[in-house]
Amino acid sequence: MELHMHSHHYVRRLPDWTAAAVSGLAAGALLLVVELFWSSMVTGVHPWGTTRMIAAIVMGRDVLQNSFFSVGTVTAALIIHFVLGAVLGCVLCAIIAPFQLDSSVRMSMLVGAVFGLVVYLFNFYVMTSAFPWFIDVRGWYTLAGHLIFGMAIALCYWKLESRDVSH
Repeated sequence: MELHMHSHHYVRRLPDWTAAAVSGLAAGALLLVVELFWSSMVTGVHPWGTTRMIAAIVMGRDVLQNSFFSVGTVTAALIIHFVLGAVLGCVLCAIIAPFQLDSSVRMSMLVGAVFGLVVYLFNFYVMTSAFPWFIDVRGWYTLAGHLIFGMAIALCYWKLESRDVSH
């Protein structure tokens, strides 16, 4: 019986950028749904709170003072959220591809979870120096959302990538 081990050493292999961006967008959409569900159904917080926090990144702190629905605020939040999702999808896949971390769905999911943890720590413990209003949403539910986000990118990429991408 022959045992096949996947080596995860560096090889010159570019990710499938389209699959990476689409994976980030899909994972961003899933995270958005999870956050909206969690905030309104479980924690009882107004669902537009997260939207205003994200929009405040570019619109400023004044957005946080208003609790009403605003098309401009929602649009800004969605643009920021999905651009970051696509960028983070590309970052994760730029790590996955050259180290062949897409050798199995389990490995991809593990790498995605670790990536989600790193994104959570960066967003809620580093970036809060620039955007302190995110300190209030630190917690296990936000961490869980980011783990789901990372694993969703990895799973989508594992399913969508063109395995013959190389250079």
